[in-house]
Amino acid sequence: MWSNIRNKLENVYLADSLKGRIQYFTTTYRECHDREGRASIRLDDEEILKSSYFDKIGAHSKIYYSHSADWESAYFLAESQGCFDQRNFYQAFQEFDNQSIQKSLQSERLLVRIFAILDRRTGKRTLLALENHMKNENQILQLFYHIRLDAEHINSDVPRGTSQECET
Repeated sequence: MWSNIRNKLENVYLADSLKGRIQYFTTTYRECHDREGRASIRLDDEEILKSSYFDKIGAHSKIYYSHSADWESAYFLAESQGCFDQRNFYQAFQEFDNQSIQKSLQSERLLVRIFAILDRRTGKRTLLALENHMKNENQILQLFYHIRLDAEHINSDVPRGTSQECET
């Protein structure tokens, strides 16, 4: 399953300007209870977005208890802050793989939107059209937006996001 997903993300969908630079990674810890794991996205062999099941659970609990969010909303909020595991990664890919690029660019799921920003079907005009909207997005999405803009040699006034590790 993972090798097919990775192949599609890195060879079928990824913009030509980023091929060989972006790598997707997931692993499942077979010895861990319920075979939990982690996932990351790498740029030039450096993890720029990474998270694990334990990061996700920590963030979820913090949101659930401190924001009085319901159980499901707390999971969604944790994922939108970059806290996810390999299962969330697979789910996001399934959503992305089964809908149009336009729907993926508007998805509520952060990972789906990242996949769409890095996708070859998102052209330069679309990237430029997203500029004003990106100014209000979280730093993670801004980071991937700039990675794509830089790869396409496009300048932008959108603030540069930073690499992200899920904080619990």
